[in-house]
Amino acid sequence: MRALAAPDDTEIAQLDAWWRANNYLTIGQIYLGGNPLLREPLAPEHIKPRLLGHWGTSPGLSLIYAHVSRLIRRTGQQSIYLAGPGHGGPALVAAGYLEGTYSEIYPDVAQDEAGMLRLFRQFSSPGGIPSHVSVTTPGSIHEGGELGYVLVHAFGAVMDNPDLLAVAVVGDGEAETGPLEGSWKGVSFINPARDGAVLPILHLNGAKIAGPTVLARKDPAEVRALLQGHGYEIIEVEGEDLPGMHYRFAAALAEAWGKIRAIQRSARDGEWDGTRPRWPLIILRSPKGWTGPAEVDGVKVTGTWRSHQVPLSGVRDNPEHLAILDTWLRSYRPEELFDADGAPTELVRALPPEGDLRMSASPHANGGRLTEDLDIPDFRDYAVEVPRPAAQHAESTRKLGELMRDIYARNPYSFRLFCPDETNSNRLGAVFEVSDRGFMEHVTDEDVKISRDGRVMEVLSEHNCHGWLEGYTLTGRHGMFATYEAFAMVSASQTVQHGKWLQEAKNLPWRAKVPSLNVLLTSTAWRNDHNGFSHQGPGLIQVVLTQRGDVARVYLPPDANTLLSVADHCFRSRSYINLIVIDKQPQLQFLTMDEAIEHCARGAGIWEWAGTDDGSSDPDIVLACAGDVVTMETVAAAQILKEKLPGLKVRVVNVVDLMTLVRPKDHPHGMSETMFTELFTDTVDVVFSFHGYPGAIHQLVHGRPDADRFRVRGFIEQGTTTTPFDMTVRNKASRYHLVMDAINNARRLPRGASDLKTWCEQQLARHETYVVEHLEDMPEVRDWTLGDWAQQG
Repeated sequence: MRALAAPDDTEIAQLDAWWRANNYLTIGQIYLGGNPLLREPLAPEHIKPRLLGHWGTSPGLSLIYAHVSRLIRRTGQQSIYLAGPGHGGPALVAAGYLEGTYSEIYPDVAQDEAGMLRLFRQFSSPGGIPSHVSVTTPGSIHEGGELGYVLVHAFGAVMDNPDLLAVAVVGDGEAETGPLEGSWKGVSFINPARDGAVLPILHLNGAKIAGPTVLARKDPAEVRALLQGHGYEIIEVEGEDLPGMHYRFAAALAEAWGKIRAIQRSARDGEWDGTRPRWPLIILRSPKGWTGPAEVDGVKVTGTWRSHQVPLSGVRDNPEHLAILDTWLRSYRPEELFDADGAPTELVRALPPEGDLRMSASPHANGGRLTEDLDIPDFRDYAVEVPRPAAQHAESTRKLGELMRDIYARNPYSFRLFCPDETNSNRLGAVFEVSDRGFMEHVTDEDVKISRDGRVMEVLSEHNCHGWLEGYTLTGRHGMFATYEAFAMVSASQTVQHGKWLQEAKNLPWRAKVPSLNVLLTSTAWRNDHNGFSHQGPGLIQVVLTQRGDVARVYLPPDANTLLSVADHCFRSRSYINLIVIDKQPQLQFLTMDEAIEHCARGAGIWEWAGTDDGSSDPDIVLACAGDVVTMETVAAAQILKEKLPGLKVRVVNVVDLMTLVRPKDHPHGMSETMFTELFTDTVDVVFSFHGYPGAIHQLVHGRPDADRFRVRGFIEQGTTTTPFDMTVRNKASRYHLVMDAINNARRLPRGASDLKTWCEQQLARHETYVVEHLEDMPEVRDWTLGDWAQQG
């Protein structure tokens, strides 16, 4: 790649013309519903009835975009642009329009007067596009509507992507958020020999929606010290004079790019000593609303919070404001920027690169175009032998770790595990047989499996891990985010936002499908008995259930073989959020591999070996379950009923794919009415033991035959530091509660039911005394396996 020389006068003219054109198109999107080229004096009827959008950050965003475009054209550097202040959406839409990409994707928004009018009218309007840098914006992998994630997405995008430069603009309002404050440390995990580079640009324009920002008001020396402490080399640009700012920013960008290339060359040519590089970071200080109206109604606007959104309101009804808008728009000299047909002039078109090097057309920002299928070993080779159900224990996630170990080995540049310092804790440590943890800070002799060449990503931040995986998958690679169940709620909002992105992408044929966001929740609510109430919460299931059916998937494998089958399916899938929930502790194993594959393919099924209805169409009660611990309790309850009430016909149904419970018209995985009837009948009461909150099952079976017959036991926010079985007792989901529920709701009761109910109450009372005295569960519970209840009970 060639060095980036200082711009000459011709390039300065090109930069300034492109920037003026972008600013003009940005303001047009906010205000104009007619007269797009100002061929006549601006009149009230040319103004939109509703003025929406954000002007304040836009001129800074477009200045940066112009200069990065010049860098790409001069050097051939593959780049993507991530706008942290995503409410600067009109500036990025305008950029794609000026590059021609927008018209290629949306032919009705052509580069002519009619197309420009369409561009203006559609912005933040019914039937149009959102005001943010959304999934509809070519070149975007980051909406920026919810602030805080621009750097995590940028760092994820460049991992295993050595030729990519991710330019990440951090707004100074965004810089106040917790996720952003925690994401500067991404440089501690980027290997210049193998990864691409992130160029953060902290854009300090002084204000957010209604007041000053913290970093903008700090002494610049303090801001420098803060960012230098994170490991960056700071380059600063400040001002509003033109063309001076073009010269200064061009020099800053050239310096930053030169430092990045020097770091990469050293690492890739074998000259690097392994020390973490000091990557460049640009601080850009420019006025908020730069080039907009300096004052409105005698009040300062440019450079203040008043320019954040729409600097001129009531334009239709206020002639003075209309005149200011007219003057403002004409100040960009649109006659120099657009020809008689409304197309960008040669002066404007000369700046951007061509083809896929345009940031709005980069294949990295439409990662499905680059995605290759994972080379996945046959998951059957990792099977747990199950001679008979519920007779032996295994750590199910350990088998998943072995599968991922070999996926790592077979896919050295396209698969990563992201986990907050818990890979070994979650029994996934087999991956360390083929990869260390990635870490660019210094290591000591006491460190284990940590090196700069590692590709297992551990950092004690759910936001970082989640966001890195999002950036990684959106640019075409595969992976998994694994975390403790309760703390998945830390990044739950990211899960929601990613789901919204995937949902909207499905409506855009030009957006290629990307690898799914695979989330593994382990160390679950039911087995965090030792950590206590703070670690006990299954809330992310509820969050994912709120996503639309074409995106959301929730799996509750009860054992190792079902987990392997589910994981294989998820790793091969595209454009879903796959939530997998299973605990890491030793747990009973229920199904052989062949049985697990069939069970997972159906999503739910009758476990005839656990019940006593012998396949009849009219059991007395259905015991259903979804989740590992509650499945064990359900099978144990069925065993008690089998021993104590042999005349009661009990059916046991296990659900592994939670979405099968939904009606087919509401979710593509929803089981047919016929299958639902085969499992649950249409009239028999169902006692459903669920891993999460009981309301979720009621939500899922809504609309099914006589849905009121479902009685659900689940997590009801009863927890503490206690024993594993006591967690089920506290939440009224223990085997004894399930037996009593079966007795209370069965269609008929054999003799002895009343005595059995009394016995269950006595067992619960005995348990309460026993755990306090012995600090562990009763032996018949602690050591229970199927078939030995009669000897232990």
